[in-house]
Amino acid sequence: MFAYELHQVRHTELVAEAAAQRLAREARKAAREAARSRSHDPEGRVSPDRRRFARAA
Repeated sequence: MFAYELHQVRHTELVAEAAAQRLAREARKAAREAARSRSHDPEGRVSPDRRRFARAA
């Protein structure tokens, strides 16, 4: 009976750890997506470097 109780406690700990890791992974993913959307902002600053484009004829 004692071994079964230890097993149940360990199982509960593992389930809680998995939930915490899942939450952390989702938070990292959301942060990456937020950073990516900020970097692709269509209203962003225009680069003043005119050498970037070739001259027209």
